[in-house]
Amino acid sequence: MTTPNIYFIFAVLAGILDVAANLASTKSNGFARRGWGALSILLVLAAFALLVEAVKGMDLAIAYAILGATGIFGTAISARVLFGQKLKPIGWVGLALVFGAVVVLHTA
Repeated sequence: MTTPNIYFIFAVLAGILDVAANLASTKSNGFARRGWGALSILLVLAAFALLVEAVKGMDLAIAYAILGATGIFGTAISARVLFGQKLKPIGWVGLALVFGAVVVLHTA
């Protein structure tokens, strides 16, 4: 694995932790369930720790866009699978635009 790829992996892993934080936040029921709420906060901190590592080898704008896109896609898919939440067709259009924007940003 070449060195630049590890930074991309850090950004994607940060996005995955962001998804986990969003799911834990949902399970916390507005932080009424403190264990889930605390887990959510810890996962966000861990996600940003990985983002710190990612920006050591790539621009912040690209790393954050990767984190954000991974988080958006992962949360949408996880919410559908785990909670039965559905996106309207325009939501899928929005996801496609986000994906396209990240690809353009990454290749620019």
